[in-house]
Amino acid sequence: MIAGTPEPVAGTPDPPQAGVWNIANALTLLRIALVPLFVWLFFLDGTGWRLAAFAVFAVASITDKIDGDIARARGLVTDFGKIADPIADKALTGAALISLSAMGELWWWVTAAILVREIGITVMRFVVIRRGVIPASKGGKLKTTLQVFAIGFYILPGPLDYLRWVTMGAALVVTVVTGIDYVVQAWRMRRTSGETS
Repeated sequence: MIAGTPEPVAGTPDPPQAGVWNIANALTLLRIALVPLFVWLFFLDGTGWRLAAFAVFAVASITDKIDGDIARARGLVTDFGKIADPIADKALTGAALISLSAMGELWWWVTAAILVREIGITVMRFVVIRRGVIPASKGGKLKTTLQVFAIGFYILPGPLDYLRWVTMGAALVVTVVTGIDYVVQAWRMRRTSGETS
């Protein structure tokens, strides 16, 4: 320990949380702001507009990883970020899936299955937060990655049907399986909380 630095005292409160206005939260807000731009570009006719929509989707998706890395590395994790980040993620993927289905490029049942899982698990995590936080699992991170790549392949023009079907199929399976896993975790958490209360 550095000389002159007081040792932490047991029972002292945690250090104050970072302010809401920081670079990580700014990137989250940027991701939300890019959603309507993506939708507008997506519905314009022409390959160039479709490529522009893909570029916006890609940038928005990349900010998801960047803002999380920055928040953890610089101690910028805030309650606002914990709420806004998953909302931004769901808004982006939800808008993309609905747009693809509205254009007849993706089955509606696939979009419905993914959105029901995503919205349901997000609501459930907020409901059980007073009993504990359900952390993002490796499966959840894999699910997000597969969804981003699958949606990206669907947005891109060209003969990519095989890549689209395989990645979207994998994303759908992992989405459902991880959703069931989160429900099981929440049920165990509630049961444990009930037994100890």
